[in-house]
Amino acid sequence: MSLFDDLSRFLETRLDEFLRANPHLELRALEDQLRGQEEDSAALIGNLNRREKQLEDSILETAQGIQQWHARIEKAKAANRQDLVGPAQEREAALLRQGNHLWGQLKGVKARTEQTKDLYQQIKIKRQEVKTKIAQAAATPKASNDARNDWGTAGWNQSSYVDTGNRAVDPLDESFRRWEAEEELDELKRKMSS
Repeated sequence: MSLFDDLSRFLETRLDEFLRANPHLELRALEDQLRGQEEDSAALIGNLNRREKQLEDSILETAQGIQQWHARIEKAKAANRQDLVGPAQEREAALLRQGNHLWGQLKGVKARTEQTKDLYQQIKIKRQEVKTKIAQAAATPKASNDARNDWGTAGWNQSSYVDTGNRAVDPLDESFRRWEAEEELDELKRKMSS
């Protein structure tokens, strides 16, 4: 096991524990995951559309090459230039194979684009359902009491980090560091006085 795997497993465990301790946040965590999946799907659709356009351009270029070599074959046959007919036919066949390969790739990209669009719509619908459940849960009196009493989950929706150029300052972390330093100093004083 690598350090990254251990850290990843630790973080997943802590997140699971946190969500079990704060069930009202489970829907928000799901909504965050769905938002991420929706953004990833939209980006993938954009990439697939660009790839589809590239393939279409390559197919068009290959088709023009096939037409050019086909015309050259006919011209060489008419001039009885058998030394050029064979190589030109090989070139045309290579372009036909290339065109066929590109066509297969294009069909695959188009199918994947349609699947991704369907998935995107499903994710969008699911995310809307989760948002509706979050709104319903927030509207119930128990949920609002839980939200008032459970101050420990406020950090789920906001960040207390302040960006100061190259490093982030966390006021809570700074408070703990000062407190821990004061405790160490007090401990040293006690040891020195005894």
